[in-house]
Amino acid sequence: MIALLKYIFITIRVKLLLLATVLLVVTLGSCYNSTRSKNESIFRYNEAAGIISLDPAFSRDQAHIWVCNQLYNSLVKLDDNLNIIPSVASSWDISDDGKEYTFHLRSDVYFHTDKCFNDGTRKVVAEDFVYSFKRVIDPITASPGSWIFSSIEESDTEHSIYAVNDSTLKIKIREPFPPFLGILSMKYCSVIPHEAVDYYKNDFRKHPIGTGPFHLQNWVENIKLVLRKNTNYFEFNNGVRLPHMDGVSVSFLIDKMTAFMEFVKGNFDLISGIDPSYKDELLTRSGELKKKFTKKFNMIEGPYLNTEYLAFFVDTLDQDFEKNPLLQKNVRKAINYGFDREKMIHYLRNGIGTPGTAGIIPAGMPAYDYNASYGYNYNPQKSKELLEASGYNQTNPLPTIALTTTPDYLDLCKFVQSQLKDVGISISINVSPSATVRELKAHGKLEFFRASWIADYPDEENYLSMFYTDNFAPNGPNYTHFSNSNIDDLYRNSFNAIDTKSRTANYRMIDSLIMEEAPVAVLYYDQATLFTQKNITGLTINPINILNLEKVEKSPTNRK
Repeated sequence: MIALLKYIFITIRVKLLLLATVLLVVTLGSCYNSTRSKNESIFRYNEAAGIISLDPAFSRDQAHIWVCNQLYNSLVKLDDNLNIIPSVASSWDISDDGKEYTFHLRSDVYFHTDKCFNDGTRKVVAEDFVYSFKRVIDPITASPGSWIFSSIEESDTEHSIYAVNDSTLKIKIREPFPPFLGILSMKYCSVIPHEAVDYYKNDFRKHPIGTGPFHLQNWVENIKLVLRKNTNYFEFNNGVRLPHMDGVSVSFLIDKMTAFMEFVKGNFDLISGIDPSYKDELLTRSGELKKKFTKKFNMIEGPYLNTEYLAFFVDTLDQDFEKNPLLQKNVRKAINYGFDREKMIHYLRNGIGTPGTAGIIPAGMPAYDYNASYGYNYNPQKSKELLEASGYNQTNPLPTIALTTTPDYLDLCKFVQSQLKDVGISISINVSPSATVRELKAHGKLEFFRASWIADYPDEENYLSMFYTDNFAPNGPNYTHFSNSNIDDLYRNSFNAIDTKSRTANYRMIDSLIMEEAPVAVLYYDQATLFTQKNITGLTINPINILNLEKVEKSPTNRK
């Protein structure tokens, strides 16, 4: 009898949960239809990777950067050519020794209206940046972006970041660091009000208060996120207050083919990049939009500072070289030589991207060497020789190596797996969700994994920082735990080279030394590719693939 009652109770509970879900979807649909009835312009896109936080202190990947870019502003920002231009700061001065930055703030920037303020909102002042930056640095916050302030004297932030008055902010760094100004354009450096964090505490992640062109209206996690126009936004274009759009709607369909079909039906305004599930439906083998879609979609292309690679966890602490052959440099180099990047780009990417035969610095940056003598071309014989030199052969084969990837890169990993098998390297593939892979690699739980690095700011140092000893994950971007004292010295010394030519030469040397140690196997350097509906105008592309929506417009033709 008890078992029966328990069964009935569970059944009723499940039905109630299902009913609640249905009501939620209906409610969202009603809101959506209400929006349509007002003839408002809503920009709609899908985020397959999902969103777990709207706190800019945790905007570590593209999915979170895109949405945070709509909600927040920093002191400076990047234009489509990666020039540093004003944002909340109207101007700035840099001392002759390159160690002191003075920012002069606009007087017309206000936070989003919210109940955390006594008067509904308030103006941004310099002290808000002091609070925001120190919050990122604070270990209690545990921000993955704390490393970006490593050039500031951590023990004396009181005198390193401070407000001279409401409109003037000063930042002092230990030594000259030319990329620092560009770093301040990152979403980690967004300004937030202390009132919001004090009021919402740990729930600030889902109650974001910023200064951006849009503010949060509603977020049902894993289902729908809706942003609304900030009618008090401080930026104008040709005398018209931005943004032009009335809102942004983000869906979270995990299956990219399903998202593509929704795009074809006109239910999404944008898809970004290509995916194996639909690339041959959309593009020709040479990377052009197929004829049947040329009158329906726009294709926007441009350089993309994104390096896709396979990473080896090379931290030797408490690790056994025999149990983990990837700790041997020759084995890592054998993998690098063992697959054909040119063929991979042609057949699996429809020609989109540049084969990764140089270093970690991508094509499109000054230090990228188009004629690099370092890096790795396809050389299966060299792979076999390196394995033999490490003691592995037919009688003593290399143990099977587990490679972890996300579902959207499975085809590339299978290609690498197939080619490495021909040189005597056996690879097994583990497929996990993006969030799981992010968590595992951040805590050193993966020995071999696929990863990517999109430039956060326009300087090659951004890529080289992934191999600096002091940047070990989870507190920094060094997910491989690669450490080399000689490279560390060169990395630090490169900041003293003020002129661009000298720094480029130094960066190129560091890149070559990293590749000689082979903590990664570069797959390719990406290309930014956006596809939009024909009624979308004003959307531009940039080399770090930031989604800027404030100037985007949507004509009423076929509006959903």
